[in-house]
Amino acid sequence: MNRLPANPPVPTFRSLATSGLIAVLMALLLTPSSVVLAADKDPKPQNEQPSEEEILLLMRMFSETFEQIERNYVKGIDRRRLVEAAIRGMLQELDQYSNYISPDQISRFQQSVSQQFGGIGIQVRPDLVVATPLAGSPAYKKGIKAGDQIVEIDGKPASSFPKGKKLETAISLMKGKAGDPVTIGIRRTGVKEVIKITVTRAIVQVPTVMGDVFGDNDEWNFMLDDKKKIGYVRLTHFARRTADELNAALKQLKKKGMKALIIDLRYNPGGLLSQATRISDMFVEEGRIVSTKGRNVRERVWNATKPGTHTGFPMAVLVNHFSASASEILSACLQDHKRAVVVGERTWGKGSVQNVIQLEGGSSALKLTTASYHRPSGRNIHRFPNSKPTDVWGVMPDDGLEIKMSRIDMIRYQEYRRQRDVIQDGGPPKSDFVDLQLAKAIAHLDTELTPKKDVKNDPKKKKDAPKKKKPGETKADKKAPAKKKSKKPAEKKDSGKAKKKQPKNDSSQSLRPRLPASAPGRIRGLPLFRLPDPVG
Repeated sequence: MNRLPANPPVPTFRSLATSGLIAVLMALLLTPSSVVLAADKDPKPQNEQPSEEEILLLMRMFSETFEQIERNYVKGIDRRRLVEAAIRGMLQELDQYSNYISPDQISRFQQSVSQQFGGIGIQVRPDLVVATPLAGSPAYKKGIKAGDQIVEIDGKPASSFPKGKKLETAISLMKGKAGDPVTIGIRRTGVKEVIKITVTRAIVQVPTVMGDVFGDNDEWNFMLDDKKKIGYVRLTHFARRTADELNAALKQLKKKGMKALIIDLRYNPGGLLSQATRISDMFVEEGRIVSTKGRNVRERVWNATKPGTHTGFPMAVLVNHFSASASEILSACLQDHKRAVVVGERTWGKGSVQNVIQLEGGSSALKLTTASYHRPSGRNIHRFPNSKPTDVWGVMPDDGLEIKMSRIDMIRYQEYRRQRDVIQDGGPPKSDFVDLQLAKAIAHLDTELTPKKDVKNDPKKKKDAPKKKKPGETKADKKAPAKKKSKKPAEKKDSGKAKKKQPKNDSSQSLRPRLPASAPGRIRGLPLFRLPDPVG
């Protein structure tokens, strides 16, 4: 965890929130807004460090502003809220990825990184309907099902929850210390009375590596195609246990005889750099994975090592416009080392690294952009505010493997995916939706698994071709092969005819991806469905 540089003493002014927040304000006041990724975009040298006198003048200007607001504003103000607003305002001047994490937000942020918490293990929609219980969780073991409506928690009716905060209130009541019980009142379709279920809280670990559908024992099935032995793993983001989860999934797949693998990074906003490098190292034997450079941090390079590398099978990586940060590190590394092909759409374009700096003893934090990262090939990843579509940024699909989704297809995909992520009797409902990006990846891997066999058959077909009777062929022509010496001219003439007609039966035609001819035209020219900016 990086530490902020020591700051000189500043003039004393009326009680400002906490000393920790003041230290942050001082550091940010002295940080030029052009620092973010300046090494990549702006070759001009950075400004010299300000003198002690300049620092004091800047802090005096801030303190005077704060005093004037506190003393003369028309209404009373919350000092801490004012300081936090000042911090956020300065961070917004830097870039969209740097931000302040308040004490109210720190718990949720830590949970997003660790992907574990004390609770009962259910996913809940805003209307307090259970989306799905997590496999193996306390709620799952007690029989709570998808579609159950939560009407009370520990005797508190859901109707009394604050308007606009019903979901937040319900989640906070269900979370708690592992080992403590909580009673959930639910309404279930076909049952008149409210069902009350007492669940003992436990440490719930949210999976970040998923398959396409649930299999036996309501565990993820990672084998997408049992006949062709094509595996499929979907990474939702890069948390502390993601690499371990992926290793476990690969062990399962290898036991089942996996011959090819698809890694789905669509809608993955990123996460921990350490997990992205670990996962990249699983598939690359040697060479650079990624490097980072910053203004006040030394350059770091991550290289692949051979032990433990999974090789011997083709791979495809699925990405879309909402694949960002760590997703781009992984896809770019595998693409640059030609370990996998990239299928789908151009990625988000986030080539910066944020350090999480603890404040106030860990009760709040600062997420600050401190470096930029670079893919093995050296091609630019970061999409700057003034970047054009024609500029180099993000990770592009391999040639011939770009498949864009229309706005309608994106909406349909999200609903399709939501239904398949639910644990329910009988499996997911049938759907006529076709995931064209996934289909393209499967088609490519299919050709990788069986191309050489067809190519070897071509010479045999060419040798056999002259033996077939052609239109206008005479008996003398047919007998020509038996009398090689006397019929050389005729033999040459026949072989020439065979060569002209051979391309019609060329078996390499079957190696093209088996997609509907009209598929690309269905999505061309339609606007993309844009979601809120992903957070790294």
